[in-house]
Amino acid sequence: MKINVISLGCPKNQVDLEVMAAVLEEKGHVLVNEDIDADIVIINTCAFIEEAVKESIDNILDEAWLKKNRGLKGIIVSGCLAERYGEQIFREMPEVDAVIGAGSIHDICEAVEAVSEGRKFTSLKPIDEMELGGTRKLTGPCYSNYLKIAEGCDNHCTYCVIPQIRGRYRSRKMEDLIEEARSLQKKGVKELILVAQDTTRYGTDIYGKKMLPRLLKELADKTEIPWIRVLYCYPEEVDEELAEAINYSDRILPYIDLPVQHISDAVLNRMNRRGGEKAVREAVALLRKKVKDLVLRTTLIVGFPGETEEDVRQLCEFVDEVKFDHLGVFTYSREEDTPASLMPGQIDEKIKEERKEAVMRRQLDICSVKNEEKVGQTIEVICEGYDVVAETYFGRSRGDAPEIDGKVFFTGKKAIAPGTFVNVKIEKAIDYDLIGKTVNS
Repeated sequence: MKINVISLGCPKNQVDLEVMAAVLEEKGHVLVNEDIDADIVIINTCAFIEEAVKESIDNILDEAWLKKNRGLKGIIVSGCLAERYGEQIFREMPEVDAVIGAGSIHDICEAVEAVSEGRKFTSLKPIDEMELGGTRKLTGPCYSNYLKIAEGCDNHCTYCVIPQIRGRYRSRKMEDLIEEARSLQKKGVKELILVAQDTTRYGTDIYGKKMLPRLLKELADKTEIPWIRVLYCYPEEVDEELAEAINYSDRILPYIDLPVQHISDAVLNRMNRRGGEKAVREAVALLRKKVKDLVLRTTLIVGFPGETEEDVRQLCEFVDEVKFDHLGVFTYSREEDTPASLMPGQIDEKIKEERKEAVMRRQLDICSVKNEEKVGQTIEVICEGYDVVAETYFGRSRGDAPEIDGKVFFTGKKAIAPGTFVNVKIEKAIDYDLIGKTVNS
């Protein structure tokens, strides 16, 4: 069968889809880039918040139009939406032919076979029994990809459905991760990004202690991948051993994603975030003291039930004080089957948006100042492509993660292939982005 795959949501979802893609190719199916050319479309969905659910449904409905009007034979829904709602998807969207839960990705060939024969198919195996890892067929840029080091989550934040969808926290064996990283290197990966729901907890379930520092050092020693980046580090788990590991090799990027969510203890307590303001401030202070050339990223949630104007004022002052290099803000999403959805003090959507804008205005000012300081400097950039309209190349620095941070736009005298590292002299800063030209290329 000719199959088109669509990945929605987080990088962890992309990894799952790449495992499914490899299984399909091994069985002789052909992956095609466009849904219009496919017999079957697989939509690997997200269901983390209401907006993600809507995006997943919109994609399913788009493919349903192709099925009705252009001869598409089948639609397979996999991932978090399938895990969260199961066979309810058939009732709500009869155009769907198969539902594959997050724990059933290795059943994808059975789903394709059933759909090709005109049969409905469901596989919703227990998520905690999911086989971790597997051969992957890269679906994104070959020069940058993700290494999922663990599955699930035990943190049980009151706003989050991930433990229900993805199960308990399960680390992968270190030797399997090293082997996968080497395989990705052979496929041309030059930037390896470690992901999990909580990377700092890696190893505690199977080794009895935090093993992220050891894993980082092993990856530096046993691969030659130029950039190794880590995301989703919880502040209360940050310690000197982690800082030491980041300093161990210049190929381990001094980039830390520290999702603090808020700074008010009153809000953090209702979120069931461990450690509170004290843990957040201690983590920031330790990293800034111990990690050379640190780049610090965070995410925040505003509009959580019961959040007061004083809580928001405290959060804004914290943002002004800490001056994160990168910062994203989400408005609280009221998700069914979460403790927070039943809390009193739910906040109007308009007020949430106003609070989000207030924080982001501060961050824009901070980023503008930080980027202006880079004008005149020469920085290492990985090229991601060429914008034919703007007639300029674009890429990212060591301090920018894909999809979520800023870009570097640059010109060069020679043709530059995606995945090539170049030195760019920065000539101008515009909001979150930098503009420059290559040096000696």
